[in-house]
Amino acid sequence: MRDSSHGESQASAAARLVLGDGSVFEGTPFGAPVSTEGEVVFATGMVGYPESLTDPSYRGQILTLTYPLIGNYGVPSRAVTDVVKRDFESTKIHARALIVSTLSPDFTHWSAESSLSAWLAEEGIVGLTGVDTRALTKKLRSEGTVSGKVLVVDDPNREQVESAPFGDIGATNWVAEVSTPEPILHEPDGGGSQRVILVDCGAKTNIVRSLLKRGVGVLQVPWDHDFNGEDADGILVSNGPGDPAMVEATVANLRTALQGDRPLFGICMGNQLVGRAAGCETYKMKFGHRSQNQPCRQVGTERCFITSQNHGYALDGKTLPPEWEEWFVNANDGTNEGIRHKSKPFWTVQFHPEAKPGPEDTAFLFDEFVEKLR
Repeated sequence: MRDSSHGESQASAAARLVLGDGSVFEGTPFGAPVSTEGEVVFATGMVGYPESLTDPSYRGQILTLTYPLIGNYGVPSRAVTDVVKRDFESTKIHARALIVSTLSPDFTHWSAESSLSAWLAEEGIVGLTGVDTRALTKKLRSEGTVSGKVLVVDDPNREQVESAPFGDIGATNWVAEVSTPEPILHEPDGGGSQRVILVDCGAKTNIVRSLLKRGVGVLQVPWDHDFNGEDADGILVSNGPGDPAMVEATVANLRTALQGDRPLFGICMGNQLVGRAAGCETYKMKFGHRSQNQPCRQVGTERCFITSQNHGYALDGKTLPPEWEEWFVNANDGTNEGIRHKSKPFWTVQFHPEAKPGPEDTAFLFDEFVEKLR
């Protein structure tokens, strides 16, 4: 790492990551040779880059992977047209760029169809290898997430990206960009007698899979769809990117839903949106939780679960109204990881029980939700 204020020449670098504070990390581009900008974040998982890159919660972000060797097991086939049956969490890559320490030039896996670099090139996404990701991660952990730019020397649009001001990721309603534009009905094999409304704020596909394999149909609706009039046995509010304060249409619909007693489950962004509908406040975390090993303790017990997470905002558990209580808290920093209503069938979690990537320790929460469907 070096600081551009030192006046050192950068002409020799094939590409570089420039942070909003002027810090520069040099590297070699792979994938598509395009310049871009976004919020620089880091994730600590050893595996799972196909799932993470296609997770809509990474929309608008430059994803740094802390594990030193990336790409060694390639990328699964994209030939399957049914997104629910593919090994990805959406139909495309949502991260703006990928930053790694070492890109493996070879890959070996029974399901691999192509290299990571070829996949990024196919989707027009830039990667940067040879970066000191340890130094970058230490910087983000001490100073917090920042805006950044990946600048590729050979990109004709580099100067335009370089001269533009750093963007404010919190000023965009990213949920509106990643949500389904129209309702989609998913039916389980053999049919099913129950149906759940999935409020799509950027839903990972494994949420749909998790319900289908339990014999529950899924009506996936846009983020601003008024789902209160839909005929269904329960409501699930999905994960998604960005600031929950920007997703007021969903919050307004949830306020109506909370007046009833239809079972309601929230995941990640869903935890924050249900909390806001209940009257709780949210805030931006310093660097967020993006990993596959976050320990979460169930409040009032000694039970601790290892969870997969991807979020940069959190509920302020101290602002919960009297009829709600914290359900889970993070064992590392004490932040909120879930809430539940004291008398109605409303529960939410900040972590990802559907995993993909990460441990499936909390997949039983889908079973508990399905058991409560009316």
